[in-house]
Amino acid sequence: MEKVECIVVGGGLAGLAAAYGLARDGVEVMVLERGNYAGAKNVTGGRLYVRPLRGIYPELWDEAPYERPVARELITLLGDGAATTVELASERLAGPQPQSYTVQRARFDQWFAEKATEAGAMVVTDMKADELLRDGDKVIGVRAGDDEVGAEVTIVAEGVLGLLAGGAGLREQPRPADHAVGFKEIIELPAGVIEDRWHLNEGEGAAQLFMGEVTRGMTGGGFLYTNRDSIALGVVVAMEQVRTRTDDLESWQLLDAFKEAAAVKPLLRGGELAEYSAHAVFEGGIDRLPRPYGPGYLLAGEAAGFALNAMVTVRGMDLAIASGWAAARAALAARAAGDSSAATLAVYERFLRETFVMRAMEAGRGVPKAIENRRLFSEYPGSVARLLESFFAVGDESSTLVRTGLRGARREFLKLDTLRDLWSLRKV
Repeated sequence: MEKVECIVVGGGLAGLAAAYGLARDGVEVMVLERGNYAGAKNVTGGRLYVRPLRGIYPELWDEAPYERPVARELITLLGDGAATTVELASERLAGPQPQSYTVQRARFDQWFAEKATEAGAMVVTDMKADELLRDGDKVIGVRAGDDEVGAEVTIVAEGVLGLLAGGAGLREQPRPADHAVGFKEIIELPAGVIEDRWHLNEGEGAAQLFMGEVTRGMTGGGFLYTNRDSIALGVVVAMEQVRTRTDDLESWQLLDAFKEAAAVKPLLRGGELAEYSAHAVFEGGIDRLPRPYGPGYLLAGEAAGFALNAMVTVRGMDLAIASGWAAARAALAARAAGDSSAATLAVYERFLRETFVMRAMEAGRGVPKAIENRRLFSEYPGSVARLLESFFAVGDESSTLVRTGLRGARREFLKLDTLRDLWSLRKV
């Protein structure tokens, strides 16, 4: 059996971050990527929060191939034939060190793979890992087709479904209740058109989230991110609710209907479809995370459940990179000790806590339970629109703004048990 010091399964952001850190410190590391290039299988919506990462591999982030720094944040509620948008334009979001950028994963991941290779990692593409090799309860390497490669530490960064880790019993099999399914299109638009439609300065970007009719009352929402000369548009919806739905609606049709919404269709005018993809998303939260280490192995990125929907922020890529960094630190500790037992690799949890990964997951603990309330998606977007319409409406009767607001609030929100719903959101 061929042997290396460390094998990384998966050439996404978590795997490449682990490989880069290990190779930079002189570890012989091999990355196995089933796509024909790093990023070929990665279809994330397209936003990377860089500010939390600036202390992790700081030499990388000023030269990374970003699309646009996000300078405008928009949240749109769709309901009852109306759209209500809250928009924030802030110079502090975009520079001089922007909080976040839009990215194209194929381009970004290939750049990251080049950095890992330059550091000394072996990135092997078109190589699907079929099985984790075991010696008793210890993971000792990987079988890929007819090839077997051994390693002192195997970092499993295979992505959201964790089929390899699940097949080896390192984590539970994925449950629909813990996941959402997303559908995304890349639509090409000229850079100038993007900047005019979202009121952007040259080179700036926008991120827009949608709630309400986009998911037909199911838990989820829509997203839109502006790239250099395209937009990423998509819908994410709770997998279990899609699976148990009784009407004839196919889940992929949600995206088609979303594109036809009155508040969305003008934004897409003149665009050319360039790419379509679908992807599962982990939304089980911190209470559904597997133990991320064991004898001879570490789990990183979405394979470890590190993804967070905090309603107004959706994070995964920054958590993946930080967990890959932490996995590299743990593997280096095992190398220094000459021991890759679970007791030694348990230091991984300490490294995760020293980054923002576990703090972010802990802060989002209440989200999965809170978003089970379907009124957030089916009732409230329309109620907000009707309340605002009452302020702008002119008719036979005159009333003060205060009276109009009180009447509208009683009419729209008391019937929805709003106080109880607000109380349920207190931990979000």
